[in-house]
Amino acid sequence: MAEKLKITWKKSSIGYAQDQKDTIKALGLRKLNRTVLKPDNPAVRGMVYKVRHLLSVEEVNE
Repeated sequence: MAEKLKITWKKSSIGYAQDQKDTIKALGLRKLNRTVLKPDNPAVRGMVYKVRHLLSVEEVNE
């Protein structure tokens, strides 16, 4: 497993369920096309999986 995940918000959450919008916010993404680094753990992977159609994800080894 990678050390961190580089998560980029690629598609608007307009028209999607509120729980998906909340998941985007919980990941720390506030604006479209912004990127955050998160630890690679099962909790973060679960959130990413839920909104995988809105994100771009890369594994980063530091």
